[in-house]
Amino acid sequence: MNIASIIAQRGASDIIACDVSTPVAEAVRILAARRIGALPVLRDGAVVGIISERDVIYCLGDKGAACLDLPVEEIMTSPAVTVEPATSIDEALAMMTRRRFRHFPVVENGTLVAFISIGDLVKRKIDEVEHEAAALRNYIQAV
Repeated sequence: MNIASIIAQRGASDIIACDVSTPVAEAVRILAARRIGALPVLRDGAVVGIISERDVIYCLGDKGAACLDLPVEEIMTSPAVTVEPATSIDEALAMMTRRRFRHFPVVENGTLVAFISIGDLVKRKIDEVEHEAAALRNYIQAV
């Protein structure tokens, strides 16, 4: 299983992102309205970072409410660690665990094609395990 199997049904219009110049307050509004934890940050269409809830909290703790007026470029996590559609789900989960983050921009030929979360990966792994368990049950019952 690879990332491509997760994003196969998604289109480019499904990607919610922001520009480097987006004010932090606007990014927070997007995160809250969409009930998501992070956004890829783009400059001229290329992924240059990620802004997450953690980035906002750390900035608020450091600069107070003034951080809400900053452009996301000043507080984002950069450079963004990306994966390709061919990356295995296990490899992506291992990278997330090792690096302690929860979101990946999926990039193909330099273009953002999707944005996935650890929840997407875990759901696919659970589906895979349930499918294997059902196949084993069917095999045992047939024998």
